[in-house]
Amino acid sequence: LIEMLAVTLSKKARARAVQLPAWNEALGLPRSFDQQWSLRMQQVLAYETDLLDYGDIFDGSREIERRVEELKGEARAELERIEAMGGAVAAVENSYMKQALVESNTRRLEAIEGGDQVVVGVNRWTETEPSPLTTGEGAILTVPEHVEPEQIARLQAWRAARDAKAAEKALADLRSAAQEGRNIMEPSIACAKAGITTGEWGTCLREVFGEYRAPTGVGRTARVDTQGLDAVRTEVDAVSARLGRRIKFLVGKPGLDGHSNGAEQIAVRARDAGMEVVYEGIRLTPAEIVNAALEESVHIIGLSILSGSHVPLVRDVMERLRAEGMDDVPVVVGGIIPPEDEAQLKAFGVAAVYTPKNFELNRIMSDIVSIVDREAQRAA
Repeated sequence: LIEMLAVTLSKKARARAVQLPAWNEALGLPRSFDQQWSLRMQQVLAYETDLLDYGDIFDGSREIERRVEELKGEARAELERIEAMGGAVAAVENSYMKQALVESNTRRLEAIEGGDQVVVGVNRWTETEPSPLTTGEGAILTVPEHVEPEQIARLQAWRAARDAKAAEKALADLRSAAQEGRNIMEPSIACAKAGITTGEWGTCLREVFGEYRAPTGVGRTARVDTQGLDAVRTEVDAVSARLGRRIKFLVGKPGLDGHSNGAEQIAVRARDAGMEVVYEGIRLTPAEIVNAALEESVHIIGLSILSGSHVPLVRDVMERLRAEGMDDVPVVVGGIIPPEDEAQLKAFGVAAVYTPKNFELNRIMSDIVSIVDREAQRAA
């Protein structure tokens, strides 16, 4: 409702279309009736109020005009900074844009942790009555494990039923266009008509152009002005001394989940706490994560999963670690994880599970140090 009001109250700033953000998206994928509630609220606003019958209700407001001018000034200053770097492409390539977003979110989380920014139910007024909407089976939507093999079977059937020669020719034409620098739109349309899947289309182009990995926005240099980290830094230094090298922490984002804020903030806080951090961004396979852990000789792995696929992804990572003889490397998991799934992840061997209620990052850092220390002592 709040998000909807922000893009509807002012006629001059009104959105032509409004997304359906559901009330429980912080907990997981919205269920069908969650989305319907959101739709109904929009319909109530449109058809049961007279908001749309009037001009801009903020016209003439000195306070709104003042704030608009402030925002315009800040936006122009930001555009000038980007222009001085050589433009938007350069600002993406040198990681300025992504790093600015990560740093902004870091400041926001620090304000929440310190109590300067109030989030009802998180850092104030946290006591609550049990709700049938958030407890019990189906309260948090997760992806059933049978979905993947069923989709694979449908995909295989699709490929088997299409004209193989036409599909092969369409892909060859696409590859040629990409290699020769020609417009790939027409061969892409031909691929679609020949039944080429998006996966095949993407693989073909990756083979020609390579795969772009965007900057993560997580710099290598630790900040020195972070408040409340002194105790954790002391713990990191002590355990690192016992290990003979700096604690090395790999933060991984397996699967297709693109929600990177949590992983980025964990990586930033671990870096600021004095750990050596390995973070390669989003959409990695379990195999890539385990391979990175092996090559980097990390002490601990943190997986961030908000897609609802935490059970199969974590199982895959744990099995691959055991196959590589790395079952002594502890794994912690963060994400949208129901209590019953938390027990299952721990049965796989996961050392700790964190959910949105665990917003105190310094406490998480202290836990990570303790887990590394405990595992090192056990292995000694």
